[in-house]
Order: sequence, then C-alpha cells, then structure tokens
Amino acid sequence: MRPCYDAPMASDPRTICIAGVPIDLGAGRRGVDMGPSAIRVAGLADELAALGHTIEDGGDVTVRIPETESVGRNDLRFKGPILDACTRVMQMVTAAHARAGVPLVLGGDHSLSIGSVAGTARYFAARGERIGVIWLDAHGDFNTPETTPSGNIHGMSLAVCAGLGEADLVNLGGEAPMVQPENIVVVSARDLDEGERNNLRRSGVSVYTMRRIDELGMRRVMEEAIALASRGTAGVHVSLDLDAVDPEFAPGTGTPVMGGISYREAHLAMEMIGDQATLVSMDVVEVNPVLDFHNRTAELAVELVASAMGKRIL
Repeated sequence: MRPCYDAPMASDPRTICIAGVPIDLGAGRRGVDMGPSAIRVAGLADELAALGHTIEDGGDVTVRIPETESVGRNDLRFKGPILDACTRVMQMVTAAHARAGVPLVLGGDHSLSIGSVAGTARYFAARGERIGVIWLDAHGDFNTPETTPSGNIHGMSLAVCAGLGEADLVNLGGEAPMVQPENIVVVSARDLDEGERNNLRRSGVSVYTMRRIDELGMRRVMEEAIALASRGTAGVHVSLDLDAVDPEFAPGTGTPVMGGISYREAHLAMEMIGDQATLVSMDVVEVNPVLDFHNRTAELAVELVASAMGKRIL
C-alpha cells in the first residue's frame, strides 16, 4: 500500500540562530528596516520551535540610519554604512556556523545578503568547501556601479556575491567570488534592468524567469535549481526576497512586481528545499510593514521559513 504522505517527513531538529538586520540603506523606499520586528511579531520563533528546533535569537545587528550618514557616491549609495553592517552580519553568521547552528537572517533590504552569504561562504571555504545559492527574487540584483540606474546597493547584492562590482564589497571577508556563478540560481525573475540583463547573460548564473516557471512548472524548476546549487557544494544558502511572491499574497514589500509565484508555488519551493537540499543558511528580506496589510507579508515569511525548515502538511 502506498504511504499516506506525499513528501519526506520534517527534517531533524537543528539549532537555528536568528539575527535581525534593520537596514534600509540599500533600498529606495523607507520602512523595510522594521522587517525583522514584523517577522518576529508574526511568531517566527514559536513556529520553528514547534517543529522541534532549538531557537537562539541574538537580537539585531547594529545598523546606522540614513539621517546620520552621507550618501557618498551616487552609484554606490551609503556604501560605507552598508559595508559596516554587512561585516557585522558576516561575523554573526560565521559564529553561528562555528557552534553548529543554522544562521537565519531577517531583513531589512537585500544588501544584507552580501554579509550573510559572505559569512557562510567564508566558513566553508576555511574547510576547503564551497556553497551554492538559490536566490528567490523578482529582480536579478545583478547590477554593478556601471549599470545601476539608481545606485541602490540592494540591486547589486547578488552580483557582489558572484564577484562583480565594488572591490570593498566583493572581497568582504576573503577572496572573490564568494560563490561560483555556476552554483548560483535565480528563481522568479521578472523585472531586470538592461545592464544587469547583460551582466547575467555573461556570468554563468542560472536564471529561471517567470516564463520558465510557467513553462516547466515549479516542481521541475526547483529540482533543477537545487541540483545546480548543490553540485560540488557543501550545502545551499537560500535568499528569499518576498517580492518573489506575487503582490496579491505579499503586498508588504518595497519593489512589488505583478505576475510572481503563487502562495502554493512559494511553499512548494521551500518544501522542496527542505526535502532535497542541504540548507546551511538562509536570509529573508524586503518585508516592509509600512506597505503591508495587517502584517500579512511577515506572516507569509514565517510560513515559508517553516516550510524550508521542515514543516509539512501531513
């Protein structure tokens, strides 16, 4: 008789090390710095503890605010304080790995992923290993100072992880690239600037646009994405930008784009990561309570993290 479940059971209990990064320096709209609080209020710790995980919440990383800082270069807005914050994030992530924890970083704008990816990549590099990255996002985040139309660093963060861009950011914590492009996969892309489109075409990064998801289905896309990010790596860092999800389900984000993945597609993606990938770290970014309705987007973020960490329907 066929078993009465449709997926592997929840993953083994782990120690999940939470840190908030209340940063909006890398984005064009204010309010995303309140994302970590919104996600915590939505019950993140209780949801993960109910799965059997041990939760360690180290509080928030110190981040300077725009009112106290100079913008600096127009093509790298607030680079100094962003680099400072990302250095703190990197150190926190590395420390979490050192005590056998799974870093879970809450944002905040997507510039923080420069620090979270750096921390995980550098930890495994010291062991002679490398990581892969699955980047769920409506955008490519693959601009450089030469191609950016806004100067906002959250639109450059994945390029930095792949070794492109400003040297101070690219070399954070060690030699570039943090992640080999062939182990980087973007899922849910549907709004790319012309310059970053060209950067991506030349990079070796795999990109699954919404058209490809429509054509192949989310199950096949995630099977391929997990295989690419896992090939020759010790594990996968997942970077979940809530604007990957259609604004119907995730309205509280600063750069919403119609036509994103559905509620169930988002859960399927996270469930498959929990089933099939070795998840070594994760960040959840671009939750903006100012633009949200009754904390719906933060609640969805909690649900999706839980799915990635082992929660199943049956």
